[in-house]
Amino acid sequence: MNGSMECHKIWIEQCAATEDIREQFGSKRALDYLVGEKFFTFLAAAEQDQAFAAELPAFLAEIRRLFTAQELREYLDRLAREKYFAETAPELDDLHDLDDETMEEPWRANPVVGAQELLRFFRVRELLQQ
Repeated sequence: MNGSMECHKIWIEQCAATEDIREQFGSKRALDYLVGEKFFTFLAAAEQDQAFAAELPAFLAEIRRLFTAQELREYLDRLAREKYFAETAPELDDLHDLDDETMEEPWRANPVVGAQELLRFFRVRELLQQ
């Protein structure tokens, strides 16, 4: 990141990186990176910092430029099914099928963090589908 770039404008470089990720690894990975990781983190920062909040409209516009409404809708639907509304108590026989990331989701073990994450997911969905 350019030393003079302000932290709340990091989304610009993240969006540029997303185009490379999409080209090399496909849309799913690009969406996981930009929306599932970077936008969720940015939104959490925007809840605490006005500089980040002021950048939200521009970041949203760039996400909508990079992905179609259908791609975003399908991604958010998949995220809801696989992460936020997935079965939380798998059968013992199914444990070997879960990846480490699923097993280590801290928000699943803490109801307050879980509620915050779920609310943030609904906010992300609302913002991206406006």
